[in-house]
Amino acid sequence: MARIRIVTDSAVQFADPAWAERLGVVVVPHTIQFGNQTFREGIDITPEEFFRRVALGDPKPVALPPTVEDFTRVYTGLARTSDYILSIHTSGKLSRAYRHAKTAADALLGRTQVRVVDSMTISRGLGILVEAAMHAVEEGRALDEIVRLVRGMISSIYMVFVVEDLAYLERSGRMGPAQAILGTMLGIKPFLTIEEGDLIPMEKVRSRDKAVEKLLEFITEFADIAELTILQSARHPTEDTRMLLDRLTEEYPNQEFSVRMYGPTLGCFIGPNSLGVLVYEAEDHGTGF
Repeated sequence: MARIRIVTDSAVQFADPAWAERLGVVVVPHTIQFGNQTFREGIDITPEEFFRRVALGDPKPVALPPTVEDFTRVYTGLARTSDYILSIHTSGKLSRAYRHAKTAADALLGRTQVRVVDSMTISRGLGILVEAAMHAVEEGRALDEIVRLVRGMISSIYMVFVVEDLAYLERSGRMGPAQAILGTMLGIKPFLTIEEGDLIPMEKVRSRDKAVEKLLEFITEFADIAELTILQSARHPTEDTRMLLDRLTEEYPNQEFSVRMYGPTLGCFIGPNSLGVLVYEAEDHGTGF
C-alpha cells in the first residue's frame, strides 16, 4: 500500500488537534507579525496570546505565509519515508501558502510526487477537508481518489462572519479607507461570506442583535447539516454566542454545535470580537463522518 502523507498550514482548525498530530499531519506555520516582532502560529503564539496582544493595542497584526523554502524543506523530509504527499492549504485568495506550496512541489517534480490542493476556505473549513483526507488515507485509498474526494467536498462548506473592527478589513484590502471610517462612525458591521475562496461583503447590520439574527437566518437555509461550528475570538462562549446557541437549539433540537476560538491568521483578516459560522452541508462523500 502506498504511503501518503498529509501537509497543511497553520490556519487550519481541527476538531481534535491531538488526533491530527498523532496521525502525522504536518502543519507548516504562518508567521504572525506585530510591528517588528514575529511569531510562528501554533508554535510561538496561541490564539489567546494573539488576541491579548490585539487588546493591548499592539501594532495591527499581519499574517505572512510559509515560504517556498519552508515547503521545500518539509516535502524533501517527507519524501524519504513516503511515496506521495498531499498538501491542502488555505484559500489562495486569503494566503500565498497555496502558491508557495505549488512552487515548491513543481520544483521537486521527478523526485517526489506532491499534489497541492487549494481548499478555497480557511480555519475549520480547511480542517474538515484535511480530516477527510486523513480518514481516506487510513482507509487505504489511492492519491487521485483522495484528491477527488477533497475537491468534491469544497462546495459543501460555507462560512460567514459578522466583523466588529473594520480596520482589519481595510488593512487586508477588503474595504476602502473611506468605507472603513464611515462604517465605524455609523456603527456598521459587515456581514461577509467566503465565496470563490475570498471574503466577500454581503450585507451590513447595525447591532449585535441584528448580527445574530442574520447568522441564524443564514444557518436555517440548510435542511441537512453535518457540522455546524461557531467561531469567536474568546475561549468561552460570549453573550452573542449564547444568544445564537439558544436560538439554534430551538431550531435544531437534535443537532450538536461546537464553539471554537478562531486563530491568528483568520484574526488578521476579521480582527477581534467578530462572530462567524461554518456550515458543512451533509452529503454522502464516503468519509465515514
